[in-house]
Amino acid sequence: MNALVTGASRGIGRAIAQGLAARGAQIALHYQKNGEAAKAALDSLAGSGHALFPSDLGDAGEVARLWREVSARYGRIDILVNNAGIYAYHPPLSTDLAAWQDAWQMTLAVNLVGPAQLCFLAARAMAPAGGGRIVNISSRGAFRGEPRAPAYGASKAGLNSLSQSLAQALAPNHVYVYCLAPGWVDTDMAAGHLAGPRGGEIRAQHPLGRITTAEEVAQAAVFCALDAPAAMTGSIIDVNGASYLRT
Repeated sequence: MNALVTGASRGIGRAIAQGLAARGAQIALHYQKNGEAAKAALDSLAGSGHALFPSDLGDAGEVARLWREVSARYGRIDILVNNAGIYAYHPPLSTDLAAWQDAWQMTLAVNLVGPAQLCFLAARAMAPAGGGRIVNISSRGAFRGEPRAPAYGASKAGLNSLSQSLAQALAPNHVYVYCLAPGWVDTDMAAGHLAGPRGGEIRAQHPLGRITTAEEVAQAAVFCALDAPAAMTGSIIDVNGASYLRT
């Protein structure tokens, strides 16, 4: 069983890679540029046969190269987890036009267009091979809005719609697509925000009295990748500790 996990050098991606490896998967661990963190993540995985694959998911050529190299190493890819993403501040009333355009282009390229390309490549490989599973990591921001980073919210809303469209298109070929929507997650990227002036406000959003852990998101992702019934394909699953509820 082989899995490609993007953005797996730290945080949620690393926890997902660890969870899948503990269940026997060989992990193609993608990272962008932090080779030291990626090597540490690789060393933390149970089992053997894991490997590192650097790539810029904002570059279509790099995405294609990533898929070629992973496929050459492992042959069949059974699981794709699109976890990598970026969050760039660009409030509409305090950002100039050039920075606004840059934020949109960069965010959509990494958070939506890159994952869409990987989904396409995975689907074209999984369908004739008898099936597979795709797990996309979205965000509660797709539903509640992101006033400081509207491109992020839009990119995740697009990822939700992409996941549901693909679930319908690929179900007859036994390729199942799931989507997770976390909120704040306790990673090193969140630590600065929690320690800053908004820390109290962020914590107050969470009825659990704490934010979600990376391991909790990983548990949900591993369930979708390995155990979720086919009838759940197309689901968007909230993993945000009831910090944002929708019907």
